[in-house]
Amino acid sequence: MNLYAKLARPVLFRAGGGDAEAAHELTLRWLAKLAGFVPSKPYAPAGAATTVFGVRFPNPVGLAAGMDKDGRALPAWPGLGFGFVEVGTVTWRPQPGNDRPRLYRLPDSRAIVNRLGFNNAGASALAARLAALGPIGVPLGISLGKSKLTPLEDAVADYVASLEALYPYGDYFAVNVSSPNTPGLRTLQDRGHLDALLTALRAVGPKPLLVKVAPDLTDAALGEVLEVCADNGVAGIIATNTTLARGGVAPVDVATATQAGGLSGAPLTIRAREVVRFVASETGGRLPVIGVGGVMHPDDALRLRDAGASLVQLYSGLIYAGPTLVRGCVRALSRRGAADE
Repeated sequence: MNLYAKLARPVLFRAGGGDAEAAHELTLRWLAKLAGFVPSKPYAPAGAATTVFGVRFPNPVGLAAGMDKDGRALPAWPGLGFGFVEVGTVTWRPQPGNDRPRLYRLPDSRAIVNRLGFNNAGASALAARLAALGPIGVPLGISLGKSKLTPLEDAVADYVASLEALYPYGDYFAVNVSSPNTPGLRTLQDRGHLDALLTALRAVGPKPLLVKVAPDLTDAALGEVLEVCADNGVAGIIATNTTLARGGVAPVDVATATQAGGLSGAPLTIRAREVVRFVASETGGRLPVIGVGGVMHPDDALRLRDAGASLVQLYSGLIYAGPTLVRGCVRALSRRGAADE
């Protein structure tokens, strides 16, 4: 057991009377204050650097969207070892998200259920923060979602407004059409909706545009998404978002798992790998994949790479295993990359 699991995690898990969102907020505040005291140089051991969709990454392990929605602790993440950071999901309109409580831990399952609902300060506020902050030393991805109050028929304009406001600051942009926590959002994965959305977003400019997909799609539905992505010059796929399924949950966590929302963490490990493998196979490896979901150990990152992922992201694994997981994944992937050369 590492020091994080022995000392820091119990403290965080008790924060706010055990409320998971209170611990999340506390973590962001700590990191924002510590940002000036952690190394700013990217963690880049030999063989770690890679170029994907035209962007140079000092290492292939990134922070997944959802952890730092408003970019409050951005300078700290590279110091923890991340080779890139994805902020958001951000929406055009500021919004509070769903009613609390809306974030739940499943400790025996090493999982999280969330129905946060894209709580964020809005694209304009994030743009102002990024303008004041400047570069963070690693590539920055920005995850874009639909404002809850915006009708589906106006979704395209909503996404475009966010992209235009944030365009100067992102190295790539993720189109989140797969969160289960905004009503109707996943219908934007359908062929007609997705084609219209991607056509409009691609017209904004040439920076890499990625689509984040749900793990709950059938192979046929996922194949249609990939066809639309290919038709619109999408730069990559992020596989996957959280799941509505509840398989792999430990018996002691079943009651908590009945909460509405998306499940992440260890129960998603195998399904995320399956989706990565399907995307890589279906596209002949021509469409880069960021693998995310259930990376709880460096071996999980290696298996995502073997399935076809060019990059990996962490979120729930960071909560349960702590910062040592980041560098452990980087080292494992770097060794594998060197061995493959």
